[in-house]
Amino acid sequence: MAQNTLNGRRVLAIVTNYGVEQDELVVPVQHLRERGAQVDVAAVSAEEISTLVGDKDPGETVTPDLTLADADTSSYDLLLIPGGTINADGLRLDGTAVSTVRAFADSGRKVAAICHGPWLLVEAGVLEGKTLTSYPSVATDIRNAKGTWVDKAVMHCGANDWDLITSRTPDDLEDFLREIDATLGAAA
Repeated sequence: MAQNTLNGRRVLAIVTNYGVEQDELVVPVQHLRERGAQVDVAAVSAEEISTLVGDKDPGETVTPDLTLADADTSSYDLLLIPGGTINADGLRLDGTAVSTVRAFADSGRKVAAICHGPWLLVEAGVLEGKTLTSYPSVATDIRNAKGTWVDKAVMHCGANDWDLITSRTPDDLEDFLREIDATLGAAA
């Protein structure tokens, strides 16, 4: 039985309606909810979210709690950015998603991104001075955005007065979630 160590913590997961990597959305949302956090999934539109497995095979369908445009981002402790190549590429073209990342970084709140999710951080221009990991194909984009890329299962960087937690792939979810738990729990 999971401990409710994250009671009172609020998490906003942001995604497109097609192409998010199933386990990078579903597993963290379930994990955080089991530990007492309130997790809202905000999608670009109110339609169902069609996840993918391995960027190609159909996955679970998820109902969003709200749209990105309707989210009051100031009321959340952590921003969760799942990957999936299609999802991450779509999010970085969405002005609301980009401004959401900037708002979290500017206000010193926590951001957690996995796999291709850091593409959104690149687009938001918040990586200068940050050290992070991602899916390897995103490394050059991170370096070009003045971030430092490392090949680790999880990276927690507190530079520039905000916490950034990143991981490479769904294989790293256990480490990613452990670091999110520790960071959010410490803020309680």
